[in-house]
Amino acid sequence: MFRRRDAGAGGAVDEADEAGSGTSSSAADRAARSAVTPAKGRPTPKRSEAERRRRQPYSAPANRKAAASQSRGRDKVDRARKYEAMKRGEEWALAARDKGPVKALTRDYVDSRRRISEYYMYILVLLFVLLLFKNATTQAIVYPVVLFLVVVMVIEGIFTSRGVKKLAAQRFPAESTRGITRYAIMRTLQIRRFRMPAPRVGPGGKV
Repeated sequence: MFRRRDAGAGGAVDEADEAGSGTSSSAADRAARSAVTPAKGRPTPKRSEAERRRRQPYSAPANRKAAASQSRGRDKVDRARKYEAMKRGEEWALAARDKGPVKALTRDYVDSRRRISEYYMYILVLLFVLLLFKNATTQAIVYPVVLFLVVVMVIEGIFTSRGVKKLAAQRFPAESTRGITRYAIMRTLQIRRFRMPAPRVGPGGKV
């Protein structure tokens, strides 16, 4: 009799323990499932991996030849950039002889007028072709034309020098005008399309 009661009590206790443990385990499972964040379809990258992806990959040259080729490519890009900036007249890209507000004013002053001197190179080429012909009449024409060109260039140089110096004294009184005459004459003798920096003012434009 006592064994049956003990067994019954033990069975009841066991059943109660099993029921209690089942309830606690199911509650723990539900808590664990609720704590898990739903997957995004891919694992979250580590911080170090994300930073590596953001960085620009750099491949070092494989040998000396590749390094030299890479250096030449960079130099070519830099030269092209500087050339375009020089054509636009940007101060940082100009040669020492072209820098300064007075030189910029001189260029604009020369470019704003058409002169016979800017056709000097064309005329010289034509005269050279005429000299190839062994003809006394042709040679007799060439030398007076050359003398006429020299006189014209001298006269235009004088007027250009006076005009640009007067304008520079009005606009930049504190700046030196040393060498401005030679600079103006050399620009005048250049063909307009080949002038460097490129003209900013067209013929008849306001300086």
